Amino acid sequence: MKPVVQQTPHEAEKSFGAFLKDAIQDVNNQQIESDRLTQKLALGQEVDLHNVMIAAQKASVALNATMEIRNKVVEAYQEIIRMPV
Repeated sequence: MKPVVQQTPHEAEKSFGAFLKDAIQDVNNQQIESDRLTQKLALGQEVDLHNVMIAAQKASVALNATMEIRNKVVEAYQEIIRMPV
């Protein structure tokens, strides 16, 4: 069994912030790759159509998942704000 590592609130906040930054950067990279492949296809360059479609679908799913997570975070924040003190 692994020992539990205790983090200070500040360390946890920095860790969570880094996780969010990396996740958003990954979504952005998928969008950029999809755009790059789509542009190559539109210009008639050598690229497989199925690779373009797969990249576009991956980017779409990643963006939709990111938006759903954002919506859930906003809902949770609103619930916390409505809690009586």
